Amino acid sequence: MIEVSDLTVRFGGVTSLDAMSVTFEKGTCGLIGPNGAGKTTFFNVLSGFVRPAAGSVSADGENLLKMAHFRRARWGVRRTFQTEQAIEGLSVYENVAMIHEHSKLAGASRRDDVLAAIALVGLDADPDTKVRTLGAGARRLVEVARAIVGKPRVVLLDEPAAGLPDRETEHLGQVIREIPEHTGALVILVDHDMSLVSSCCGVTAVLDFGKLIASGPTAEVLRNEQVVRAYLGTEEVQA
Repeated sequence: MIEVSDLTVRFGGVTSLDAMSVTFEKGTCGLIGPNGAGKTTFFNVLSGFVRPAAGSVSADGENLLKMAHFRRARWGVRRTFQTEQAIEGLSVYENVAMIHEHSKLAGASRRDDVLAAIALVGLDADPDTKVRTLGAGARRLVEVARAIVGKPRVVLLDEPAAGLPDRETEHLGQVIREIPEHTGALVILVDHDMSLVSSCCGVTAVLDFGKLIASGPTAEVLRNEQVVRAYLGTEEVQA
């Protein structure tokens, strides 16, 4: 469980997160909002890339903000980024194994752990395949495999379905739904595809201009009038 209290982030005169308070329970949770709402800033705070001006973040009872960013990785905070982080010249296996090295798990289990992560995402490619030869959808699965290898405790997925066709998005959704069961991790999904969010997330929080405007069961949140006005447009989304 992640408990966020009065989290505030400022960049000069811009308040990117404005006293954000929310609780994310185990399972897969959604975090949505228009561009610039503060979603990636929130992920950057959890990852240790941004220091907040105020507030607290507790993860499984531990003060996450007191951990150095490299200790958070070893503790179990993992994430994907909007831009690919996998190294094109390395194989699928090598890319995933790099992340395993930062976990607390013994090196003796590395091969089994890496192959298990690749299998979980359903990547239809030999682990020795160079990443540069893969298509966009397969490369996205490599990014997810990197995020789930080595017993993560929190997995942050930042727009993993962006630009993917429907078929690949559906497969990705199936993978996301399986992550908590197979790894025990709490997953927070940021994406603009409301069908993906609805199919994966039992609960969803909504940010708008850095403020939390709604949080609760996903179907209810997507029908919330304030959410519809601020983000989803003039028509309700069928969850």
